Amino acid sequence: MDMATYITAFVTLFVVIDPVGLAPIFIAMTPNMSAAERHRIGLRAVVVAAVLLMLFGLVGEAILTGIGISLPAFRIAGGLLLFLTALDMLFERRTERREGQAEADPPGHDPSVFPLAMPLLAGPGALATMILLVGEGRGIGHVVMINLMMLTVLGIALLLFALATPLARALGRTGTMVVTRLLGMLLAALSVQFVIDGLIGTGLVG
Repeated sequence: MDMATYITAFVTLFVVIDPVGLAPIFIAMTPNMSAAERHRIGLRAVVVAAVLLMLFGLVGEAILTGIGISLPAFRIAGGLLLFLTALDMLFERRTERREGQAEADPPGHDPSVFPLAMPLLAGPGALATMILLVGEGRGIGHVVMINLMMLTVLGIALLLFALATPLARALGRTGTMVVTRLLGMLLAALSVQFVIDGLIGTGLVG
């Protein structure tokens, strides 16, 4: 396949993953954290997302089919989980938990795996896109190129995550709280769209 095919794959993954749109959400999910903590969380999220996307590109459809899960059902589940995170952001529950603790958050409050890695970076749309893109060609070279395009998009996301600390410093506490609530609303809308798309995929909604 020619290079134009892989450029199209890059653009498709960039639009679906949307690293630019995730950067402010990353700030909202890592309040009061140092640059080192943000870097660690961002790097872990990107690595986990990369592994998931590679895995689904290779055997994702077989895995879901094998356990009786359709892609629309997977999308609905991701939307419901994302909605719970949006509620936390809207009502500042995450910030209140952090401010009420003198010590570092326990592992359960680390947002790197959920919701950053999944379903924000490696969401149902991105996982389904990887399955489709890998299936468009044959041979190890095609698989390597698709994964290279995916890693490039995630690399851009990591770079934007690295800019989170200076941006949060510029916003200040009040600005960060306003952005957090605004993005919580947008995230809630995105999660509902995931559910609607899943329902349409099942044929229950026209």
